[in-house]
Amino acid sequence: MEAYIRSHGAEPAFPTNLSRNVEAAHFTPPPEDEELLVAGDVLKVDVGAHIHGAIADTAVTVEVGGGGRHANLLRAVNDALEAAIAQVRAGVAVDELSLAIEGAIHARGLKPVGNLSGHSIRPYLLHAGKSIPNVSGVSTDVLEEGEVVAIEPFATNGVGAIENGPFGHIVRFRRDPGPSDPVVARMYERFRTLPFTARWVEPADRPALAKVRKQLQTYPVFVEAGGGWVSQAEHTVLVTADGAEVLTRSTG
Repeated sequence: MEAYIRSHGAEPAFPTNLSRNVEAAHFTPPPEDEELLVAGDVLKVDVGAHIHGAIADTAVTVEVGGGGRHANLLRAVNDALEAAIAQVRAGVAVDELSLAIEGAIHARGLKPVGNLSGHSIRPYLLHAGKSIPNVSGVSTDVLEEGEVVAIEPFATNGVGAIENGPFGHIVRFRRDPGPSDPVVARMYERFRTLPFTARWVEPADRPALAKVRKQLQTYPVFVEAGGGWVSQAEHTVLVTADGAEVLTRSTG
């Protein structure tokens, strides 16, 4: 996936998230990973691309091997995503999107993950400050014309909340580390404040990450607090005067 993005003239905006089953987000394989997917896994594939810091973020959930055992869980987030996109226009309350997400997931007999949300996007800032909650009654924000937002419903058959799990092999610089270490300076020049992973760093340069660990934000895997399985769907949209331009929908 990351090679495909690079082959088309862009760069990954963050390491591809490949989160399974009770994992909601933030797992990416470490270097020399040997874990295998198995039939029946519910796999969230969350990818982002950027060109000079302009970011698109999208996600889909699949059942490994097919079989349809988890079809309702997958349909719930797809229904929720389309319902939320249908509400988008300049001047609409973000809570209208949250109501649409919540309603679509409840209609499938499942729960939205209440402490995960979509987000606004700005150049080199994947999470730019405004949230698009997956439950209603949280946000008082209003969408503005020209704003770019990622709408990101999560559904679960668990308790409807996530908690922090183990380190997911994703980090990002909190700030410019300065020029004192040339290896680290090159990393910052390449990644800036976007998330990255040791897989993207030359093996000889990886020890430098330990030297600046206090300047790095680490990302834990988000796991469902009640042990429920989780699905996710996501599109990045441009808010227009009377609707939404979906920037990550396939045109093929």
